[in-house]
Amino acid sequence: MKLSNRVRILILISAITIASTCVVANAATTAVNMQNPDGMNVASVSRTEVIEAVMTYMRATYLGEGIEYPEKEELRKIACNYFYQGRYPRTIRTATGENVTIYKPLKRIIVLNTDIAEVIRVLGADDRIVGISDTIAKRTDFFPVMSKKPVVGGWREIEPEAVLQLEPDAVFAYGTWPGPEYIEEKLPPSITVIRLDFFKPEELREGMETFGYLLEEEANANKYLDWHDKYVREIRDKVSEIPEDEKPEVFLDKSGVDSISERKTYSRGTGMHQLCELAGGNNMAITAGLMGTYPTVETEKILEQDPDVIVGLSRAGGYTTDDETEIEEEYKGIIALPGFGNVTAVERGRVYLMDGSIAFGSVYPVGLAYMAKWFYPEEFEDLDPQAIHQEYVDKFCGIDFDVTKHGVFVYPAI
Repeated sequence: MKLSNRVRILILISAITIASTCVVANAATTAVNMQNPDGMNVASVSRTEVIEAVMTYMRATYLGEGIEYPEKEELRKIACNYFYQGRYPRTIRTATGENVTIYKPLKRIIVLNTDIAEVIRVLGADDRIVGISDTIAKRTDFFPVMSKKPVVGGWREIEPEAVLQLEPDAVFAYGTWPGPEYIEEKLPPSITVIRLDFFKPEELREGMETFGYLLEEEANANKYLDWHDKYVREIRDKVSEIPEDEKPEVFLDKSGVDSISERKTYSRGTGMHQLCELAGGNNMAITAGLMGTYPTVETEKILEQDPDVIVGLSRAGGYTTDDETEIEEEYKGIIALPGFGNVTAVERGRVYLMDGSIAFGSVYPVGLAYMAKWFYPEEFEDLDPQAIHQEYVDKFCGIDFDVTKHGVFVYPAI
């Protein structure tokens, strides 16, 4: 059967239309073959090649010819490769280890958590955000423009109708939580849920490279990584010279605990643990053999371990307040725990609180700088965490905010 040129062109247009409107599920923290996604040549294919691929598929599928032919997924890739001149498709790996192929630029994005929202702004792609969670909407100081976008629910669970009305290309959420029953299962397959984790320092660098690739913002990703590497490398190099037996034992206190008999802490798999290790501290949760990601520890055990430094993660500060009263009360609550007056960290005035707004995500080098200075004040005498923080705000946040005059980020202040 011989098809006319008109039919061939209609088939080509149909294939390209399918490709240009398609985005397939899940997300990335690690790129899969960035230069050659899914084994395909990133150089754009010709119109003739697309027609030949479509015709081969049609002959085999509808005319029953016994010839080798591209599967529908491969056909879609070839068509969109032609349509976007080799820039797409792009294949990446999700935070859950699954691969995803993106067939077109992501122009309409919904974001459910502040970590990803901040990274998207760092990459200069925040104008693509069409919907947000209520947690982002509350951060009017830090996200003055983004916080005014339509709210589609919380970071734990969406309102499906609100999402559908915005016609997004993708919805961004954390890697493993909330579960699919709160997001994916509430949406049609045509809307991709992209799961990313940016709260773990050790995964941030590679994740930023991949996200820059995903959004076609590689230049902005590299600009950020130059800043990131400058400070992280400086800290890592100095810490690497410190003998293991000279590193301080650090108790990481989890905020929001009123009990005087037990505390929550952070172990492997948490951003706070990774910050502690990168800054050259030995996490007491590990040295004491505590089990679990956020283990509970009796205060008697803390007294027994006698940590050299205590660092608490607070939610009482941030960009929204200049008042230190609440974070100061948290601090007083820790040092007043029964028996803590005899703990080395308390005796030597080495108890510190850090607000979560500088501990995770793209801003984490600021939190890392504070920790390094707390652990090794002499080795990092010239390190200025506040100046690093201001540089981050000025270069990547697009807001007029002086961290020396406003906000509460650590206590006591350096």
